[in-house]
Amino acid sequence: MAFSLEKFIHSLDLRALPRVLQIQSGIYCQGSVYEMFGNECSLSTGEVIKVIGFKINKLIASICENNEGSQFSAKVELPLNFPGLYKVVADKTPYVSIEEIARKVSIGPTRFGHPCFYSAKDIKLANFTIKHGEKITFNSVEEVNGTTAVNCVVVRNNQPHSFTLPLSQEGEFYECEDDQIYTLKEIAEWKIPKCRNRIVKLSNTLHMWDSSSPFPENFDGCLILMPVYDVQAVMKFRKDIVHILSDLDVEVKDITDCYDIGSFLQPLSLEDIFERTSKEFPMVAEIMEGPSGSQKPYNLLSTGKEIVIYKKYQAARVLASEMRSDSSKRHFLIPMSYKGKFKRRPREFPTAYDLQIARSEKEQLHVVATKAFVSLHKELFSVSVGDQFLVQQCQTSEVLYEGRKKLVDVLACEQILSDSYKKVLLPMYMEGGFVEVIHDKKQYHLSEICKEFHLPFNVKVSVRDLSIEEDVLAAAPGLQFEEEITDSYLLISSASCPAESWEIPVYRLNMLVHLLSKDVQTVVPPVTRTTVEEVSKEEYYMLRRYENLTLHPPPRPPKKPT
Repeated sequence: MAFSLEKFIHSLDLRALPRVLQIQSGIYCQGSVYEMFGNECSLSTGEVIKVIGFKINKLIASICENNEGSQFSAKVELPLNFPGLYKVVADKTPYVSIEEIARKVSIGPTRFGHPCFYSAKDIKLANFTIKHGEKITFNSVEEVNGTTAVNCVVVRNNQPHSFTLPLSQEGEFYECEDDQIYTLKEIAEWKIPKCRNRIVKLSNTLHMWDSSSPFPENFDGCLILMPVYDVQAVMKFRKDIVHILSDLDVEVKDITDCYDIGSFLQPLSLEDIFERTSKEFPMVAEIMEGPSGSQKPYNLLSTGKEIVIYKKYQAARVLASEMRSDSSKRHFLIPMSYKGKFKRRPREFPTAYDLQIARSEKEQLHVVATKAFVSLHKELFSVSVGDQFLVQQCQTSEVLYEGRKKLVDVLACEQILSDSYKKVLLPMYMEGGFVEVIHDKKQYHLSEICKEFHLPFNVKVSVRDLSIEEDVLAAAPGLQFEEEITDSYLLISSASCPAESWEIPVYRLNMLVHLLSKDVQTVVPPVTRTTVEEVSKEEYYMLRRYENLTLHPPPRPPKKPT
């Protein structure tokens, strides 16, 4: 049976890929070429393509029906980076089974992938009953003993109760109201179910009205969103990936079950390569779709180029940010092989508790107060701007509180006077401000800093890495080393002239290759070039988010006595 491409993609489950489609008809002249995203794609009747992926490219937005009185009736095309924050309106149409929810709704590991539903009737499980109207959070889908089920949680009396629901569970399930706000990109990636449109409400409409706004002035912020997908496909006699918009007016027929899918080239992502066993390396691959970016080695990874992939491994990086007060600060991942040197820069501490965290046995912490503080207790010191201290240790001290003696946590310090030192106690709850005084003039390699000091740590490049053509770190006014992380990398070189090798990140580089049945000329990789990777703001927050999942947060500072 033939379907429009749009209808087919809207109903297609990503887990069912790849699919082989035959073009049935379209509104085009013979030899017509569609130019999309720099890729030419000529679709003729009878042509066969293999769909390997799809993602939302843009959204078509229309005003909800309660705005029919408006002069505004045309649909608006919105890019995924269109500004604004949106609330998701719960879908009033029920789902009839857990299988339908799992098939149509995005369920994943992040907070965006935990949709909530309620059942119109009680659901009795073996040792648990879900009450009708009770909020059920769907956390993940997994297979247990050959049966696919959804891991769920309900919260009762602030206590979570976990259970599984099989896909075969039928009922009447409705979306719960969602009080969170999302960007349009987050909604496109996580909050638009398959085969359904999504109604959203702008939560900051007051900031939207200017001459460039595509919406009418009396618009109340309610939109119906319909996704348009970027479909990735492979054609029979081409070595590149073609991109087709799902609203292209052609009809297709699914012929996967009666077609030799192995006759197409097999595109592999870097994640697919990384999942291969270590014994399969090294290997030769041809790039089907290269990454964007002007810095090396990304500018060398163009479509059609052959590369050698020597091995896969985990490597340490230091996540660093520019020390700037504005929002345009840049973020970097620095390898341990970086050959430049750094000098220390003063750190800033907002509280006495931060001084306690930063102190080390290696050297005494010397700070200057930048904010005054008046102590509530005569036993504890009042700080003036310009006071200098040497931080000693954390201890407890007795203070008089409402006529009674009470123990509080304090930071023992030595105040530096003109010709002597004075022992003082600062309350740990003190909200002040301190700047470090640096006496250390030594220049450090990155590995030395990670070994000898606690992060975060402030530095400036004093000697740039001469092995890098353009050392982006040297131009930074200052850097804060935030944390050391471990990430996945592939070591590659050019197949035609393997003079040097490069480390490329597996999870931050969009690139597709297909493997070639060629022998690797040299199994030993050439010298590895150091690459400082600049990461986007979005990638930076994702790195911090996932790295911090395994870390326990520091204890909260003690509360100020009332």
